[in-house]
Amino acid sequence: MSEPTDVTPLSDAEYHRLSGALLAAVEATVDRWLDNDVIDIDAQRTGGLLELVFPGGRRIVLNTQPPLHEVWLAARQGYHFRHVGGRWIERDGGEFFDVLSASASEVAGRPLRFAPA
Repeated sequence: MSEPTDVTPLSDAEYHRLSGALLAAVEATVDRWLDNDVIDIDAQRTGGLLELVFPGGRRIVLNTQPPLHEVWLAARQGYHFRHVGGRWIERDGGEFFDVLSASASEVAGRPLRFAPA
């Protein structure tokens, strides 16, 4: 697993704007699913931490890491994402919404797809 070589240098303000927008997109998707009775996921946000609680109590935790300019995703395993070319990319090249979708689908036991807003 290699670190992406074209990590976008961000100011602290840009990082906070982009990571905040990322968490807001996840929350918007969960809210839409709740409104449409797709799945009952409880989204609990405290600052830069967003916890998704699925039926049965399993969780996915998203957490911003301002000193590192990363976003972390903890599910069955942990992932660290950096901003690369307009997207949040994991060290092994996985894109944030793809990894989150796969993790959420596994936890929920059904296909779920997260996407940028």
